[in-house]
Amino acid sequence: MRGALLAVDGITKAYPGVIANDHVSFSVAPGEVHALLGENGAGKSTLVKMIYGLVRPDAGAMQWNGAPYAPASPHVARQTGVAMVFQHFSLFEALNVAENVALGMENPPAMRELAGRIRTVSERYGLPLDPNRLVGELSAGERQRVEIIRCLLQEPRLLIMDEPTSVLTPQEVEILFETLKKLSTEGTAILYISHKLEEIRTLCDEATILRQGKVVGTCEPARKSARDLAEMMVGQALNIPTRQTGEPGEVVLEITGLSLASENPFGTALTDVNLTVRAGEVIGIGGVAGNGQDELLGALSGELPGVPTAIRLKGQDIGHLGPGQRRALGLLAAPEERLGHAAAPDMSLTENAALTGTVRERLADRGFMNWRRARSFAEAIIADFDVRTPGPENAARALSGGNLQKFVIGREVLQRPEVLVVNQPTWGVDASAAADIRQALLDLAHKGTAVVCISQDLDELMEISDRFAALNEGRLSAPRPTKGLSVEEIGLMMGGAHGLEAAHVPA
Repeated sequence: MRGALLAVDGITKAYPGVIANDHVSFSVAPGEVHALLGENGAGKSTLVKMIYGLVRPDAGAMQWNGAPYAPASPHVARQTGVAMVFQHFSLFEALNVAENVALGMENPPAMRELAGRIRTVSERYGLPLDPNRLVGELSAGERQRVEIIRCLLQEPRLLIMDEPTSVLTPQEVEILFETLKKLSTEGTAILYISHKLEEIRTLCDEATILRQGKVVGTCEPARKSARDLAEMMVGQALNIPTRQTGEPGEVVLEITGLSLASENPFGTALTDVNLTVRAGEVIGIGGVAGNGQDELLGALSGELPGVPTAIRLKGQDIGHLGPGQRRALGLLAAPEERLGHAAAPDMSLTENAALTGTVRERLADRGFMNWRRARSFAEAIIADFDVRTPGPENAARALSGGNLQKFVIGREVLQRPEVLVVNQPTWGVDASAAADIRQALLDLAHKGTAVVCISQDLDELMEISDRFAALNEGRLSAPRPTKGLSVEEIGLMMGGAHGLEAAHVPA
């Protein structure tokens, strides 16, 4: 570890029922882009939280430039030279860019001076930002820039990035990578966490692989294939999702002329959305974040008051029905925001299973919950979807993001829906778990469920969908068969070039 900026030696951290990190050792040199790889629950997030001062290790030691390093808080870590861009944005939509940046600084300068510094730094690193724009008006990629610029204003020597590209377009990823390469050439060390293995191969110099809290290997990512990296992470051969051939059945879900305002003042209204989905079919809906994905899922799930005659399930108007009534009829949904929307953070997994499964799994009898049955349902989800947790009484917030995602998707899949609408089903999930979730969706479709998969992962949509449509500014393009669809055509559809296809074309 000689010459290392940061050296981690034998770090251990345990929680009730699980050892998150077990004698982990690795080092990062100045200017090095170092990947932390591992499946969900491998201990990556706990490890970087200890480096950033959010969590105290139980054993082991860290060194910074050869001197002992034990940050008692993020404040100490930032003063040392460590900055972190979290997976989930911590921004206030009603404030402008400069005001959000100021909130994350120890001693922010006057607002006019800060605005000037934001412009200078953002232009220097190819991440242009207007400090006076409201965050609520920014795209997901621009919000990512706010988080990064806030860190760069600290002039960090180590930048930690946790799933930084999960909400970015391919073009925005390229811009981010150019920025990170520039930082690297200037001597900034970068600790990079991502489940997108091709990105790791392109960007990172070294990788440390974690499995069940332990270091199981190191490598130069460019010398490995994405499949090699995935198999090092999981310790076994990677399953590739397989599609079973079959003709789709009758129309199950029909959307006609759906126009709906967003309840979010910074959201996107839906405009004249038309779509039909057949039994056994997977419809993939792509688009850059913020183009109406949340509104479409809310309209279908019943969370957003809809147009009574715009949505039909098996020929029945359901636009006036609430989420519980739609679930009883067989239309189930899994939203993008897993913690706080799809799952209640402080409730146990058993309670979270009951939140959406009470009616279809018959978890209540004459108004009283049958908690034994609810626990059995939660245990089935945990077993079938390999959710890494001590047990069903564990709180949802105690799970890693990927494991909670597996639980949320499994909860809906096991209820045997007539229609399943999912938004970002494999967001923040490792390669092995992503393959399992995609296979579960394909298996569900093979059994006759109509699946609507909303995702920003184009590779995912091309892999599992029969037809593809794109959302742009709340308008949905006419679906086209996925087979034979080129990247250029997909890009045009996502950019709003629907042309005559946006007309009412029968599916």
